[in-house]
Amino acid sequence: MKVAETLFMEMATSPGFQAHRIVKTEPVELVETRKLIGEILENLGLVTQAQIEEGLRVQRKTGERLGQTLVKLGYITNGDVCRGLATQFGLEPIKLSDKDVPPKVIAKVTPELARRHRMVPFKEEDGTLVVAIADPLNLFAIDNLKLFLGCDVKAVLTTEDEITQALEKYYGPEEATVDRMIRELAEADSSSLKKEYVSSIGTKATEDEAPIIKLVSLLILEAFNERASDIHIEPLEDKLRVRYRIDGVLHEVPGPPKRLQGSITSRIKIMAKLDIAEKRLPQDGRIRFALRGKDIDLRVSTIPSLYGESVVLRILDKSSLLMGLDKLGFSAFDKARFERLINIPNGIVLVTGPTGSGKTTTLYSALSSINKPDRKLITVEDPVEYQLPGINQVQVKPQIGLTFANSLRAMLRQSPDIIMVGEIRDLETAEIATRVALTGHLVFSTLHTNDATGAITRLIDMGIAPYLVASSLQGVVAQRLIRTICDSCKEEYIPKEEEKVSLNIGAKDMEGITFYKGKGCQECGQTGYKGRIGIFEILIITDEIKELIFTKATDSAIKAKAHELGMKTLREDGKRKVSEGIITIDEVIRVTQAEI
Repeated sequence: MKVAETLFMEMATSPGFQAHRIVKTEPVELVETRKLIGEILENLGLVTQAQIEEGLRVQRKTGERLGQTLVKLGYITNGDVCRGLATQFGLEPIKLSDKDVPPKVIAKVTPELARRHRMVPFKEEDGTLVVAIADPLNLFAIDNLKLFLGCDVKAVLTTEDEITQALEKYYGPEEATVDRMIRELAEADSSSLKKEYVSSIGTKATEDEAPIIKLVSLLILEAFNERASDIHIEPLEDKLRVRYRIDGVLHEVPGPPKRLQGSITSRIKIMAKLDIAEKRLPQDGRIRFALRGKDIDLRVSTIPSLYGESVVLRILDKSSLLMGLDKLGFSAFDKARFERLINIPNGIVLVTGPTGSGKTTTLYSALSSINKPDRKLITVEDPVEYQLPGINQVQVKPQIGLTFANSLRAMLRQSPDIIMVGEIRDLETAEIATRVALTGHLVFSTLHTNDATGAITRLIDMGIAPYLVASSLQGVVAQRLIRTICDSCKEEYIPKEEEKVSLNIGAKDMEGITFYKGKGCQECGQTGYKGRIGIFEILIITDEIKELIFTKATDSAIKAKAHELGMKTLREDGKRKVSEGIITIDEVIRVTQAEI
């Protein structure tokens, strides 16, 4: 009978089990038997026969190893068990805490491999790596390490506590990760987690609820560490999909088991103080907490979908909302124009762009820069993204009649100097904002349009008379957020002909300019991009532009005149940042329209 390797199918300390030596690829008929662990411990004078019999009785009930049972009964220590196992398997017992392992030896085994197999490299002698283990039956770990390192591996024995301390000492504390948590929950008994998380009355979490609490917390922490702006938890037919929006682009990450969908949704609702029983209607809430020294707000939105409730958490970081004007990405020319706009005494200044284009960040930065003790600033928002010191902020509540329009009317009785309206959504709000601007107030607001000149058409389409638009509107800023090249893997390259054509890069533009792109590295998640910056288009309402508005000129006509007067389009601003080595041609093409 030829045996490649005899693996232990039972624990060495189980009653009646006869441990066997590993037999290599030699023809054998019999295998050498070993003494039982209880007999060895008795021979060493560590336990009595009566203690062994008591340990065996308890072991039959608990199913634990005999050595562990004797330790719990207080008859021996973990060190005694290690001595007995070392004798049984012919291994050298050591005390790792008394040793100082060289860093070059520790580096031989990765933290992941060491933790997975519960082993610590101990020393190197004559080309053989000596590793400390606590389980002499862990033969797979030794074989796996041999294959991984391509060298001989020898095992020495220590206690489980010594292994735990050594892993933390040499590899650092093991951090909880979403991946590991998901694996643990996937392997858990589904019956223990079949009930949804329902501790809305504030009771202490049970053992079944604790994993869900930990998993949701880890999802938020991981998203924050990955610089995500949003967390999307989406129920599909056969899985629960989790995606992070990083630098404006969605990235899918491993999701929890589908069976945990209801528990996760309920946990988030409880954190956001939403009604966990209401699953038929959309809900909005907020979660506030401190994370790594930063004040973080999560704006929570739930909406019923075909396979359950879809949840989106928007991460609001105060440090990103209160950036200085210098950090937004304005060129020196556009920054000077924008500063003139926000310092005029009256009129309307609009910031336009699609959702997620950084309009709020620009407005908050502008308000912070002009917030002085001699000025009264009031904002009306839905929702209030973040609290600004020294500024009166109003949260609209349409369900009780506190709309943008009603809030604006009430603001006028507060004698403000500067007003910010979160968004002009309807004719009533637009009309009041126009009147407020014409009566000596400076009004900031946003619109959803593709470019700066589109804001003029949008106001007229809402029903505002062209002469009122021309009289009240002072300027429009259109913007986009565009991914910047990762500094860690930035490299030079020569753009393709189609790239140059799409961005209208001529031979003169190529002179003295070096083009860059990101190769992809660990820092940027192999994307080649890290962080975002704004590109801008600033339209100043001059007398020439007012004449065109009076005559209801087309967008293209207004844009042509504004360009003639010095306005740089979004694509032109993007082209400038490409020449400065900040962004790539591909990104400019992705987020801006071609100019015909």
